[in-house]
Amino acid sequence: MRILVVEDEKKVASFIRKGLQSEGYAVDVAYDGVEGEFLAQNNDYDVIVLDIMLPRKNGIDILKDLREKDIRIPVLILTAKGATEEKVEALDAGADDYLTKPFAYEEFLARVRVLLRRGQTEGTGELKYSDLVLNPMTRKAQRDEREIELTAKEYSLLEYFLRNPERVLTRTMISEHVWEYDFDTFSNIIDVYVNHLRNKVDKDFERKLIHTIRGVGYILKDE
Repeated sequence: MRILVVEDEKKVASFIRKGLQSEGYAVDVAYDGVEGEFLAQNNDYDVIVLDIMLPRKNGIDILKDLREKDIRIPVLILTAKGATEEKVEALDAGADDYLTKPFAYEEFLARVRVLLRRGQTEGTGELKYSDLVLNPMTRKAQRDEREIELTAKEYSLLEYFLRNPERVLTRTMISEHVWEYDFDTFSNIIDVYVNHLRNKVDKDFERKLIHTIRGVGYILKDE
């Protein structure tokens, strides 16, 4: 899952980013409205966290422009402006939810999870392929009923594989969905994490599920 945070208060943005990353999400941050709108229009996000009072372009105008361009990514408005008429304006502009600062982080995270589930066309149940199962609600994985312990980033990587079974995933595709916008695509970190995941998912099983497509990327396939 990849999330865009558009927030000009750098301390708040850093706090949100670190919290979401600790949950295994890939997070991009923009500190003004123009940059935020550019990223939203040119990248595939699962949720956008959007402040209203931003330099260069305010959040309401960004939201209206995104909806006019038929970009339907779920948007959580996060702002100090809490008057009823301001909430109504944001919701009418196309926001999916609205949270007023200051906020409890657990509530923020719960609202993000709701929007992520809402935006997933695959539904909210377990993700299954062959004898491999991942539960997005509990964030637990198992194969042949044997539990697999995953780090946050391994979880995100496995989730991406399970949402795209039997599809070749290039390193660029993986970096865009599991890592951040400024990720160094020339590093070997993707290969390292795939190997870690493969050791956990395939090592003790005769049938291998994660395969390398040499020179291209990887595929989740039962063969």
